[in-house]
Amino acid sequence: MKNKLWEFTDSCGTFRSGVADKMKSLYLPLANDVLLSAITPNLNGDIKAGQNAFLLSPVSRIDLSTSKASRNFWVYIDKHKIWSACGVSKDLSHSKEDKFSLEAGLLWQKITRENKKVGLKSEILSFVPAGNAPVELMQVKITNISSRRIKIIPTSAIPLYARGANSIRDHRHVTSLLQRIAIDKYGVIVKPTLCFDESGHQPNKKIYFVLGCDEKSSWPRYIYPTQEMFCGDAGDLEAPQSVYENLLPDDSLIQGKEAMAGLRFKPAELGRDKSHTYILIMGIIENPQEIKKIIQEFNSVKKIEKAFAKTKAHWLEVSKRINISTGESDFDNWFSWVNIQPVLRKIFGCSFLPDFDYGKGGRGWRDLWQDCLSLILNNPQQVRQILLNNFSGVRIDGSNATIIGKNPGEFISDRNNISRVWMDHGVWPLLTLDLYMNETGDSDILLKEISYFRNHEINRCRSIDYQWAKACGQKLKTASGKIYQGTVLEHLLVENLVQFFNVGTHNHVRLEGADWNDGLDMAKEHGESVAFSCMYAYNLMRLAELVLKLKSGEVEIAEELKLLLEEPDYANIPKKLKILDQYFLRTQKCVSGKKIKLPAQVLANNLRQKAGWMIQHIRNKEWLKEGFFNGYYDNRKKRLEGKSGNLIKMTLTGQVFPVMSGVATKEQARSVIASVNEYLLDKKLSGYHLNTDFKQEQYALGRAFSFVYGEKENGAIFSHMVVMFANALYKAGFKEDGWKALSSIFKMALDTEKSKIYPVLPEYFNNDGRGMYAYLTGSASWFVLTLLTEVFGIKGSGGDLLIEPKLCNDNFKHSSTISIQRNFAGRHLIIEFYLKRKTVHCENNIVSARLNSSCLCLQSKNSMVIKRSFILNLPANKIHKIKIELA
Repeated sequence: MKNKLWEFTDSCGTFRSGVADKMKSLYLPLANDVLLSAITPNLNGDIKAGQNAFLLSPVSRIDLSTSKASRNFWVYIDKHKIWSACGVSKDLSHSKEDKFSLEAGLLWQKITRENKKVGLKSEILSFVPAGNAPVELMQVKITNISSRRIKIIPTSAIPLYARGANSIRDHRHVTSLLQRIAIDKYGVIVKPTLCFDESGHQPNKKIYFVLGCDEKSSWPRYIYPTQEMFCGDAGDLEAPQSVYENLLPDDSLIQGKEAMAGLRFKPAELGRDKSHTYILIMGIIENPQEIKKIIQEFNSVKKIEKAFAKTKAHWLEVSKRINISTGESDFDNWFSWVNIQPVLRKIFGCSFLPDFDYGKGGRGWRDLWQDCLSLILNNPQQVRQILLNNFSGVRIDGSNATIIGKNPGEFISDRNNISRVWMDHGVWPLLTLDLYMNETGDSDILLKEISYFRNHEINRCRSIDYQWAKACGQKLKTASGKIYQGTVLEHLLVENLVQFFNVGTHNHVRLEGADWNDGLDMAKEHGESVAFSCMYAYNLMRLAELVLKLKSGEVEIAEELKLLLEEPDYANIPKKLKILDQYFLRTQKCVSGKKIKLPAQVLANNLRQKAGWMIQHIRNKEWLKEGFFNGYYDNRKKRLEGKSGNLIKMTLTGQVFPVMSGVATKEQARSVIASVNEYLLDKKLSGYHLNTDFKQEQYALGRAFSFVYGEKENGAIFSHMVVMFANALYKAGFKEDGWKALSSIFKMALDTEKSKIYPVLPEYFNNDGRGMYAYLTGSASWFVLTLLTEVFGIKGSGGDLLIEPKLCNDNFKHSSTISIQRNFAGRHLIIEFYLKRKTVHCENNIVSARLNSSCLCLQSKNSMVIKRSFILNLPANKIHKIKIELA
């Protein structure tokens, strides 16, 4: 394991490390649907149920290095031998002489420390049990590794924060005065009297606790319920007075103070190679009656073992829903971790891990749709209602609610009361719904009627309706006061048609608050996104195709939408903006409720005409002589990209979407690849930068360019855009270049000497090659999507199974046979590809195909379709293998 931070130990994503404790920024997420944790090799990190309920103090990335708080566990032998079993202590405890090792897997961690001078070994297992138990479990096993008998006094040392995240610096002491601490025989229970909020205090309902017992289910002998009592006046968690001086708890006042779970167990005498085990249960509840139930559920080693086995099995099943075998075990194992990342985003949102020290929970609109990509590929039948709920967040002006709560259909209009519109938000719903319809054949969802979101923000957040109040409800109504509902297709038409007219000076869709790149947030008035204008053109063309497939041959829409189907001179910007203003005026308060019917052919022709005009406009105006596209205009109405003096200004985003949407011709796509390789490919790290170094701030475009180059949205190797670049290249027929881009991320992540991360797809890599912002990134869903549907070419097509591999020789580098497992139409399939003989290029010619023992009919040399009805006739309780020979 020389120069490697960790290495895999099995085929289930388990890994081990002997040096992880030296890197303070490392952490693992631990979670179920009700409790969220982050834990480091030194047991730092936090535990929470939401923004307003943190059991342990909230931590950001820097706190992992600076904070003294942890889930500590002390062992007192005598005044000269005091040892922290998790390595968090002052020099007296001899922790520097520990031999450390970590074993971790899918949402669990076990650390081992051996100290020959002390004569002890600790093994600490941490996990949040699968299911709905709102607890994190910690099992501590202390073993005598010396030749003599050792008497130990074990004590847990876990400081309880027990309140909302805002109080970390806002009235920290005042909110401690609200703490009401109860001493249970098993530990410490805290219930603050109030949720402190000066805009309106509320009675607190949350109960925070840390409970403990030993392997014989015996409760602690003594309890230190406050940090003051446990640490003494020095307040030093790394050298607590009660441990270092072997002091018992006193009878001092405990209410209104910072709480502590100092649980001192009875002394234990360990013979040679003998062990004693302790269990700590940390959690957050509302019903005090649950305490007894929780203790009974987890108060023995056998019960912990059972819960651990169940947890491992649960996350392994999640990780293997799409399973690959490529002959490269590191890649296959790493992919297991990528596979669970969309699920982690569903649980954590875009907050609640140390790197993500912003937001207050929930997910953004873009996150909502992109995370569904992976969920659809795993189990599309369960996603239908989720999609319908999501569509009810669309506004009639084509914008949408920006924050999504945990409950179905729960929307929040904006973050931190900032009215803002991201111009790309209308792109993603159709891409996601299209995947769903192809996977299931459920085109009827287009005609399902749902409501629209309504709040005080109108006209794409350009105006405020001061007459609206929450009492009015958050659903669009008709003039008569009834809740209005339109089809899913109507919602899609609104999102995309509004943007056709919502243009800037150069007749591209306005940038508004930002697009995919949140850092382009200073061009609200005059900025334009050519990149996402390409995607709106693609969407309009795709909508035309879907409209023509409707069985009825006609489309029913709100009468107000007829305005958006006008056909003026599309080059006439003032006329387009006038139409948009008229539409806003008619819909900003309500809609009439009247609907009109249009022939499908008429509507499709209108959509195609608009899309075709956009495509030609971009090709004619935004293709640069340097050999790539301009992607943006700034708030000064200036073109962003191209050559300025000797400086090349180029964004990867500006190239990805023209290629992905088909706006770029084959020749233009080929030129884009060459330009990206010349200007954006980091020759040292072999990764693709988000943009070139513009050498100065771009105050007329966004905050991104004020970051140091190579970090975040200013030129980092941004995983999401690199994966979408790969996806676009596969779609355009450049499979070798696509694999080069897609595999670059895996190679950077596995170069742990530089990446310094656990097995995960991070948000980005910086100029040092370090992986940043782990676990919660939309790039994971896109990686799964691209690997399955483009590389392996296993995808739905109108409900049938299309097999259209785009494999290259590199994919068969480690084995002549590779496979992927997935569910399709409720049947478990293994699709195996065999390359009998390597040639200069793998042409993906299908020589033969078998399903179980039967030969399949080949329709073309590069692809084949298996009808859904045929797959549904296969037994549901078996694994079915499709074997394909390629040449």
